[in-house]
Amino acid sequence: MHFDLTETQQLIRQTARDFSVKELEPGAGERERKGQFPKDLLKKMAELGLMGVNVPEQFGGVEAGVVAYSLAMMEVARACGSTAVTMSVTNMVAEIICKFGTESQKQAHVPKLTSGEYVAGAFALSEPGCGSDPASMRTTAKRTDKGWVLNGTKQFITSGEYAGVSVVWARTGGPGGKGISAFLMPADTQGLEIGPEEKKMGLRASNTVSMILEDALLPIDALLGEENRGFRIALTALDGGRIGVSSQAVGIAQAALNAALDYAKERHTFGKPIGEHQAIGWMLADSATELEAARLLILQAAYLKEQGRAFTRQASMAKVFSTEAANRICARAFQIHGGYGYVEDYPVERFLRDARVTTIYEGTSEIQRLVIARDLLRN
Repeated sequence: MHFDLTETQQLIRQTARDFSVKELEPGAGERERKGQFPKDLLKKMAELGLMGVNVPEQFGGVEAGVVAYSLAMMEVARACGSTAVTMSVTNMVAEIICKFGTESQKQAHVPKLTSGEYVAGAFALSEPGCGSDPASMRTTAKRTDKGWVLNGTKQFITSGEYAGVSVVWARTGGPGGKGISAFLMPADTQGLEIGPEEKKMGLRASNTVSMILEDALLPIDALLGEENRGFRIALTALDGGRIGVSSQAVGIAQAALNAALDYAKERHTFGKPIGEHQAIGWMLADSATELEAARLLILQAAYLKEQGRAFTRQASMAKVFSTEAANRICARAFQIHGGYGYVEDYPVERFLRDARVTTIYEGTSEIQRLVIARDLLRN
């Protein structure tokens, strides 16, 4: 068993780290307070290859693999969680199109995602009445002489306002998952309306909107994969997406632990740094241990995916453990800062707010436990 990174993986991680420290971290707090979407920074990230880390070179990606992608996500999230979630979804959309799209679909959209010509990509699966239960979606797509006509509403769509292309799921057949298809929807689609931006607890510099489809018209060749087989595409994408969200959680948690360590060395009580008090020292030790365990779970899932092996259970294990651990680590960092953790002068309050949603999107912790339990009982 080898734990050393390859030269390519080290290079990708270092590229992401250097950019994050120099470009993302300095303005992260201000962007978050203003709710400012980082369009210019995302363009620079695309130029560095960070919007297509696991995408084939022929479509503008760097083809560095899933482990390299995970490592890059951790570095970006450590500097700015909002930027990391945009990076995660854009990479996921590019990978979906590469895996399930036709050659013309790949050529039309993937180079624009990896180059930054499209600011972002969007993943439009959730609806107002179905988040964890996508098989009950109500959005419909009907085939007509003019093409596909879609009607319905999508909810909590990351980067929906800025996405050059969105993968949209709609019902084309009977009830349940077997009647769902996936479509590629460009930003200028007739009948597509973007709802107002959500006012969120955290990740305020990322864009989250609803998408209203009122007789939205798509050409026949907008179908991604086979008709009525789109649910399988969603599940495949979510498995990989969980590696991205887990990596994001670890990056945020690392930032929180770093802040807590710095503060524990600087703040003195009873004649010594607070880090030397056992109560604080154990909080730091628990956080570092959980962070390392989460990182190893994620890299295991990333490695299995990269090797083309089954990784669903491992991705869910990584997701539930890393996101819940990140929330605990951020809460400890907050507590270590005492009253200063509660004010915006220190970044730990932002880390705590940003980490909270990681246990919800790309499948809640409860859904991850269902996936793990079913896999255990089946195998």
